[in-house]
Amino acid sequence: MGEKKEIVGIIGSGSFGVTLTKLLYPNAQTILYSRRFKNIADLNTYHENLNFDLPEDVEISNDLEYVASKCKIIFPVIPSSSFRSMMKSLSPFLNPSHILIHCTKGFDYTYKELGEENIISKIDRSQVKTMSEVIKDESTVIRIGCMAGPNLAKEILADKPAATVIASEFKEVVDLGIRLLSSEQFFVFGSEDLKGAEIAGAYKNIIALGSGLLGGIDMGKNAQAMVITRGLHEMIHFGKYFGTEGKAFLGTAGIGDLVATATSQNSRNYSFGVRLAKGDSLEDIISTSREVVEGLRTLKIVKNLAQHYNLKLPITNMLYSIVYEGFDLRKAIQLLMKYPFKKDVDFV
Repeated sequence: MGEKKEIVGIIGSGSFGVTLTKLLYPNAQTILYSRRFKNIADLNTYHENLNFDLPEDVEISNDLEYVASKCKIIFPVIPSSSFRSMMKSLSPFLNPSHILIHCTKGFDYTYKELGEENIISKIDRSQVKTMSEVIKDESTVIRIGCMAGPNLAKEILADKPAATVIASEFKEVVDLGIRLLSSEQFFVFGSEDLKGAEIAGAYKNIIALGSGLLGGIDMGKNAQAMVITRGLHEMIHFGKYFGTEGKAFLGTAGIGDLVATATSQNSRNYSFGVRLAKGDSLEDIISTSREVVEGLRTLKIVKNLAQHYNLKLPITNMLYSIVYEGFDLRKAIQLLMKYPFKKDVDFV
């Protein structure tokens, strides 16, 4: 008889939740939690555009207590805006023996005053958390990790080669992630820099918006390369402000994910930028996007943090003006070309 497979839970049935199910399937028995779907047939119909059907023996559940009781290892794949509320619902069923490896690339924002539900402004670091910090806030779970890197769902589902990073302060979590996810087509790196991997995964979505804007008006690869490299510069400086060493930004979770997300039509954030540059309104793009464009919320949070702490993030600030204040894109490019960048590299 073969070795009994680990039972692993996945919280979230969006495109990457389905993708993660495919990645885990050879090495684990999976339970996929979904609020919206009752059975595999519904899920397969919804995801037919991904050209991948879930194996029939993948269990679907809409019961968080059941998932937590059956699975000591859980991968939350939830948009950042819903992550804390999901953890509040899941927390009563968790204990210190659980392991959580999240796949969310964004920040949590806690409102200080009542009535600010739709306002992200005048914020400080105490209000902004990574997803691992949210897990610590809301549960008794100790062994926490994240999955980061260039993980474009459609490419992985098409069996194209890819790599990811499992980051955690616990070697056990890193080793577990490598064992569960590795395959001939999917390579898994390990990292101890959990916070760095989380910040890189969130920030690269901002730069992907900018690269998409340039793609939408056919500014060429030279301009996109400049935005990506200077965006990496801003990402590293922001990360250092958050207390990271910076090495994560130069690896698969950083520059690797940044290049993929900022150049691919399969990237929601890049595609958003293209559509906005071509004249679609912010409201129309959001209303017609099947899944969350994480970079929009991250852009608001990072811009307002930068303003509060006087951080020099010119590309991020200009993108905020374009996306949320209607600033002219071509004029913005001209202003950035005149910005006094004094050194090409000052972070190593």
